[in-house]
Amino acid sequence: MRAVDVIQKKRDGVELSFEEIKHFINGYVAGEIPDYQASAFMMACCFQPLSPRETADLTEVMRVSGDTIDFSSEIPGYTVDKHSTGGVGDKTTLVLGPLVAACGVVVAKMSGRGLGHTGGTLDKLEAVKGLRTELERSEFIKIVNEVGIAVCGQTGNVVPADKKLYALRDVTATVEDTALIAASIMSKKLAISNKGLVLDVKTGKGAFMKTMDGALGLAKRMVEIGTLMNRDVIALVTEMGLPLGSAVGNALEVREAVRTLEGEGPEDLLKLCVELGAPLLMMGGIAEDLDQGRAKIREAVENGSGLERLERMVVAQGGSVQSLHNLVISDTVCELESLEDGWIEEMDALSIGLGAMKLGAGRETKDDIIDLSVGLEILKKVGDRVRKGESLMRIYYRKKEGLPEIMNQLREAIKSSHSEVKPPPLILAEVTDKELIRFD
Repeated sequence: MRAVDVIQKKRDGVELSFEEIKHFINGYVAGEIPDYQASAFMMACCFQPLSPRETADLTEVMRVSGDTIDFSSEIPGYTVDKHSTGGVGDKTTLVLGPLVAACGVVVAKMSGRGLGHTGGTLDKLEAVKGLRTELERSEFIKIVNEVGIAVCGQTGNVVPADKKLYALRDVTATVEDTALIAASIMSKKLAISNKGLVLDVKTGKGAFMKTMDGALGLAKRMVEIGTLMNRDVIALVTEMGLPLGSAVGNALEVREAVRTLEGEGPEDLLKLCVELGAPLLMMGGIAEDLDQGRAKIREAVENGSGLERLERMVVAQGGSVQSLHNLVISDTVCELESLEDGWIEEMDALSIGLGAMKLGAGRETKDDIIDLSVGLEILKKVGDRVRKGESLMRIYYRKKEGLPEIMNQLREAIKSSHSEVKPPPLILAEVTDKELIRFD
């Protein structure tokens, strides 16, 4: 079997066999197939889209291209995970994970670091002094079994095929292909032996998938893959035209997560966690239906058990309850004021996220060091009434250099109207292996 034959077959729209996909991907990972042929293969996949079966086969070959993490015999019970396609102010894991664990479903989560707008889940957690996200396998399993939740970085050589293919896709204009995106995400999720998975697929200006159709296509493809590989998977398509919650920046987002678990956080963040948590409780046999699942998640906020679970996880991973509640946040602050009366009509989440990154809250390159103490606190959201001179946003910064330009960028990201504006819906669609329901 030659690589060129596989490329030609896909170029001509002929469905590839599992063995052909396996031969090509394994050969590329081993260095036997060069970058130029891998580039041609991926471009062929863009012009002749992979079928659901081909995508599942590609995912499986990528999944087993390196280490897989099977803890099913070491962690009793039904284990779950959550994945977000990324957004601005997305601290959902810090709220959702503890709430689900408090309800009795085990959360064994391996996360990554951020590249772009703000830090990833690991970066946010490291804003808690002393907390360790790099855990040995045995320690990770011990914490999950004792606390019901642990969040750590991926260890070992997990899915090397994705690392090589993603780097190549980034420079060959093949990043946007839905099947390749789905295989990339799901190969990493399914390399870990969680039984249930909820996917938060973002759409809008601050999301990777800018259009609703693109987000729906990705959600459907990932659910298909999970179902074909015998996992319980559900996807929600959610709005990311404006930031989630109020905080953008690592320590600020952890503080907002704590406030949400205390029952004092922004309603959009809590609503998203309720909607993502309900199906996880159903998968784990804790709730009979979504309404009961939603009620149990909200109850875990009201009775404080979600916050208590986060505190226990922080202590188990080397932090302290005191450090969780006394985060280091920059005390150098300025405010962005409204120049006119009106209603907030639009917020460009991407521009706001990039503004936070320029303050130091995110990485432009993988080697950049994040300042965990800086970021933004959004005081007015879409649909809110605002008066001239009223503060729209609080900016936490360390360096004055470039601050005027950042403030101008943030101001331009917010559009106002002289007429009343309704806030956009948060949950736009639900995708399962049986149906697609649109709410927009």
